[in-house]
Amino acid sequence: MTARLRRSLWATALVVLSAVALLVFLHGHGISADRPSSVAEERAAVAAWRFLVPVDVKHATNPVAVSAAVMDEALAHWADHCAVCHGSDGRGATKLSRHMYPPVPDMGASRTQSLTDGELLYAIESGIPWTGMPAWRTGTEEGTRESWALVHFIRHVPRLTPDEISRIDALMPKSPAALKLEQDIQDFLRSDAPKGRGRSGGR
Repeated sequence: MTARLRRSLWATALVVLSAVALLVFLHGHGISADRPSSVAEERAAVAAWRFLVPVDVKHATNPVAVSAAVMDEALAHWADHCAVCHGSDGRGATKLSRHMYPPVPDMGASRTQSLTDGELLYAIESGIPWTGMPAWRTGTEEGTRESWALVHFIRHVPRLTPDEISRIDALMPKSPAALKLEQDIQDFLRSDAPKGRGRSGGR
């Protein structure tokens, strides 16, 4: 039996046992994504996922050198692809993520920061099944480079400044309703005065 096969069997057994334990615990309690996860659930899920990450990927070294240009690019990438769920500050408290199960992780927390660069890359490129995390792999060298740059940004999340968070907010895609509201505000500010008001006491 090869080492890879043994790892797969152990991982499968761990997932099955965790699922059985969860079902027993939740029997008769209903099922909903609108509930907090337990510490045991989170630890089991993270342990199972890390166990399945390929060893060569887990220990990979980030080939993208850090620079101001790389960080600016990664910040814009975060604003466009990630902030809607992970938040401008990376803490995961957004309207969309508040009701996800399992919850969106805090990128600045020690649990996330303790992952290797390779594990962060793997999560970005391959996604995480049974969560809200999609796979962003494009199959191109440029796409992989962008993901590695994003790993640098995630490492920077605990040190994000208010100015950087404001820049992310400004770069985030806006919904049609938000765009209309902005346009209405601009139209109002450009107008000379609100219309429809008669003169005081005029007849």
